[in-house]
Amino acid sequence: MMRVLHVLDHSLPLHSGYTFRTRAILKAQAAAGLAVRGITGLRHGEPGPEVEEADGLMFHRTRGTASGPPAFREWREIARHAAALDRVCAEWQPDVLHAHSPALCGMAALRVARARGLPLVYEIRAFWEDAAVGNGTGREGSLKYRLTRQLENHVVARADAVFTICAGLRGDLIGRGFAADRIALSPNGVDLSLFGDPPAPDPALAAKLGLAAGPVIGFIGSFYDYEGLDVLIDAMSLLLARQPSARLLLVGGGPCDAALRARAAASPAASAIHFTGRVPHGEVERYYALMDVMAYPRKASRLTELVTPLKPLEAMAQGKLVAASAVGGHRELLTDGVTGTLFAADDPAACAASLADLLADRARWDGLRANGRAHVRAHHDWSQNVGRYLSVYQAVLERRSQPGPGRAA
Repeated sequence: MMRVLHVLDHSLPLHSGYTFRTRAILKAQAAAGLAVRGITGLRHGEPGPEVEEADGLMFHRTRGTASGPPAFREWREIARHAAALDRVCAEWQPDVLHAHSPALCGMAALRVARARGLPLVYEIRAFWEDAAVGNGTGREGSLKYRLTRQLENHVVARADAVFTICAGLRGDLIGRGFAADRIALSPNGVDLSLFGDPPAPDPALAAKLGLAAGPVIGFIGSFYDYEGLDVLIDAMSLLLARQPSARLLLVGGGPCDAALRARAAASPAASAIHFTGRVPHGEVERYYALMDVMAYPRKASRLTELVTPLKPLEAMAQGKLVAASAVGGHRELLTDGVTGTLFAADDPAACAASLADLLADRARWDGLRANGRAHVRAHHDWSQNVGRYLSVYQAVLERRSQPGPGRAA
């Protein structure tokens, strides 16, 4: 049985898009007959045992801290992660190391892979320098931005194979000069076995939230600026002119929470906009059931143009209508008028018009929902997409067993 050790930034039991993708990958690989484990870096940061089982999956932890000025601190972080990874390799004897971005994980895995003669597969879920710009912790073109990009290039150049989650990221790497045949796609996916019949809407919860009869436009997730929720709030006053009973339900929280609440309070549509704050993960489905349309008004930026999000796929899998801005990451997932509705980014009027047209044309709803579910089943079901990994693992193992360097430089 092939053993694959995944090198991760953080994991379950924490809940994030990152951990849910990891869970889906490891579950699908285990179902396909692989032995899988994960090891997290210092940024997992949660108390717990040295080896922790979460949702039936095994995760090893890197303990300790890394201090010092920038660059030195990250170098020490890589060293601690590599030392912990090396200990797990000595004990468990994996056949393949599969590191996932950020590049700090890739660097730790690269050290151990070279020392132990193991093949390294590196997977990029986003360029973390762009993610830092998107969440307000970095600035494009800064020294940190450039160093993070160089570190990523270093890992990509030396890995035995590379995966990206979407064509946007793959195309960017090819544009940097990396060979296309070394970069495979493993698109964001959904474990369809987790999605049965959605629960019925809870009238008591709807009344408590002040939603009345709806229709309800919803967003569930983290409130970062790049998500464009300010655009959605501004669109509501325009939408109410055509759909007076429409309501907006925002579930979650984050850095922009206070600013968004203030913007909503100052809006002419204030009475139609409702915030719940963060809700327990086990309660999310109750709020999801109240929403007719899931809205994803991401702003145009390097991050949103290159990276495909997971949320629209989950929405389609659950039979929800999806309306999203026409940034590159959404265009890669949705076909306007077929699996969802796309509107111009950063434009409240375009957002409002698109939502109004969708809400007014209920005859299209069943077809859009059916098309969305069929698209996810055909192209984003983890039970099928896991084969992309298996073929690459086998190829890098075969190359490693042959005389010579066994990989592209």
